[in-house]
Amino acid sequence: QVQLVESGGGLVQAGGSLRLSCADSRRTSSNNGMGWFRQSPGKEREFVAAISWNGGSPRYADSVKGRFTISRDRAKNTLYLQMNILKPEDTAVYYCATARGASTAVSATSYAYWGRGTQVTVSS
Repeated sequence: QVQLVESGGGLVQAGGSLRLSCADSRRTSSNNGMGWFRQSPGKEREFVAAISWNGGSPRYADSVKGRFTISRDRAKNTLYLQMNILKPEDTAVYYCATARGASTAVSATSYAYWGRGTQVTVSS
């Protein structure tokens, strides 16, 4: 069973940066695509960024393109999301997830395992 644990969330002013991490403690995601999603109160969970099993083919939501960077360290079994130039609309709970396959996936239905999330709050 995959166990994903997110960290790195917090409160930051608009224009600031945060780096989220997602540790796969069971080391079972190394051959799978992984991704980040987020959910704000009253809204559906939305795609943020995804990456393939070997760190290639990154994809981003239009709303974060040019500001966020997804990466992974397979040796450390850790997924990252570097978030720069944060905006109040980026405020949400951020979840990491492991895809069912090896490639980059943007649909939540393509993901089999989810972390519990980490809160990111951006003040104006």
